[in-house]
Amino acid sequence: MCGISGILNLKEPKKIKITQLKELISVLKHRGPDEVGAYIDNWAGLVHSRLSIIGIKGGVQPIHNENKSLWIIFNGEIFNYPELRETLIKLGHHFYTTTDTEVLLHLYEEKGIDFLQELNGQFAFALWDVQKKEMILGRDRVGIRPLHYTVSNNQLFFSSEIKSIFTQKSIERSIDPSVLDQIFSYWTPLPGETIFKGIKEVPPGSYLKISSGKLSLNKYWNYPYYSEDEQLDLSLSNITEEVKSLLYDSIKLRLRADVPVGAYLSGGLDSSIITYIVNNSFNNDLNTFGIRFQDKDFDEGGYQKEMVDQLKTNHLEIIAKSEEIGLHFPNVLWHIEKPILRTAPVPLYLLSNLVHNNKLKVVLTGEGADEIFGGYNIFREAKARLFWSKDPNSGKRPLLLGKLYPYIFKDPKLRSMLKSFFGVGIDNPDFSYFSHQIRWQNTRKLTNFLSNDYTLNSEQNFFDRFNNYLPEGFNRRDLLSKSQYLEITTFLSNYLLSSQGDRVAMANSVEIRFPFLDHRLIEFMAKVPSRYKIFGMNEKFLLKKSYRDVLPPNIINRSKHPYRAPIKQSLLDNNNAEIFKKYCSIDSIENTGIFDEIKTEKLFKKLTRFENPNEWDNMALTGIFSTQVIYDKFVRPTSIEANSNFKFDFLIDKRK
Repeated sequence: MCGISGILNLKEPKKIKITQLKELISVLKHRGPDEVGAYIDNWAGLVHSRLSIIGIKGGVQPIHNENKSLWIIFNGEIFNYPELRETLIKLGHHFYTTTDTEVLLHLYEEKGIDFLQELNGQFAFALWDVQKKEMILGRDRVGIRPLHYTVSNNQLFFSSEIKSIFTQKSIERSIDPSVLDQIFSYWTPLPGETIFKGIKEVPPGSYLKISSGKLSLNKYWNYPYYSEDEQLDLSLSNITEEVKSLLYDSIKLRLRADVPVGAYLSGGLDSSIITYIVNNSFNNDLNTFGIRFQDKDFDEGGYQKEMVDQLKTNHLEIIAKSEEIGLHFPNVLWHIEKPILRTAPVPLYLLSNLVHNNKLKVVLTGEGADEIFGGYNIFREAKARLFWSKDPNSGKRPLLLGKLYPYIFKDPKLRSMLKSFFGVGIDNPDFSYFSHQIRWQNTRKLTNFLSNDYTLNSEQNFFDRFNNYLPEGFNRRDLLSKSQYLEITTFLSNYLLSSQGDRVAMANSVEIRFPFLDHRLIEFMAKVPSRYKIFGMNEKFLLKKSYRDVLPPNIINRSKHPYRAPIKQSLLDNNNAEIFKKYCSIDSIENTGIFDEIKTEKLFKKLTRFENPNEWDNMALTGIFSTQVIYDKFVRPTSIEANSNFKFDFLIDKRK
């Protein structure tokens, strides 16, 4: 994994300084501590910091084609590069490295922009065509690797991380109220947006083409949908065999590296499956890593131990303490670069640090399974609510929700409250956002804390803002297909793969790989009828059926346990009082101007009175705290500290 940055003149040649490239890359050394290289001419400057995993020797970037008319900087991995390379050699292409990056250039020469369809990987890249004066910024299908850009003074600036762009003093740094509203509604910015005004992100499955000074954003892949007539007409056994075959091959590809590969093991179904396959078929001396919590309400150590005892992996774990989570929270936000509503990224940051300290650069993880196999409670909630909507006056149908939350439905008072809560929108099951309506409406209450200056005065319904992101024919899909699309296009890339994925791993120079997010597996599962994904109310039915014979019953049969971390106990820990005061004192709230001081102070006082605040108050605390930190670290400073006092390991200077 690596960090990439660069500058492109849009209208005319304009001197790009080497010191600018050094500033851009100096704040990305955590993404690539091994080597730094750059290319510069009168139009473009490319700079790259490398974490060497494939083609360790001789793979310093930027990399060029045979006649040096194409240059590329690349962040990520192309897992099927050996097969692509072999084909290209047969077609007459010549290589000077053993890296996957060089394959991209020759594949682009052969197929043009359609080369993206050939890639199985997780990546972000910038490709510069010297002769055409064209640049392409591309990103993988599901958005595993980040890529941001902005335009200022007829120059395009781009980078893996926003802090790199902000090293340039010409770039405005301010919070975008409309995107803050999105985060406090949908949990994340909508695709292509960032919390900072004027800073954009290349959306998943997209590429940005810059030619003749014009920017053109194009989609090359979208989460697929197949109508009932197009779905698979296969037996259940044939479907499970194909799932196992695709996942096996996905893992096989993602073990390709010139360094050892470990695995995260949480004790949940998804990571247990990955670990089992690796240990059983590829590496019986596997290093695994897990998170334990000091707070027993969050701890899954017993399930981890059961898998470790069965597989005999070399297992290491961290004990995440509330005080430690609060202590590291601001630094983690420096890497995440957006407000968040959960503290869950912090233990994952600590876990990647454990991996780094044990000299590993690559780990596999189980993220993505819930999205494509139907694992989230929000999917089952929607199914139960749809069943209820067919007889809204029924007293029995709402009780199906009790299968999801039996501990709540046992209490008659809470049962009545839950019926009212889940009954929202029950009269309109065809609504595009039926599955996510309750979550989004309840999250949106957080916007009440915003000051007048940051409160949107738009008359547009906040659901309607999402309409531009829906594909044609969206409402013809079945409920689960719609639910999955919404979850994958919002939460997966912009939250799970970012705040809990790339950012917290690369903060410690660790690359994480996601076998469940192989596009072949995603596309196959999109063809599988929804009834096999959630069978009755049994989530991830196909995964459980596929691996029931090889995993312990406790792992297969346990109910879905969402990964969470303590919030109030962490952020308001007495030992972290000075941290909280720095960012969230009433003076700080007033100086920032983002939140209403009276409402915010009332919330903080309430939180100090109650030992176990409700979920919404915890989210409000995290959202306010994290926004204050983001403002303090990115907007308040006169500049982002950068260093230009170092030498490139590799530099091509074509300026005239």
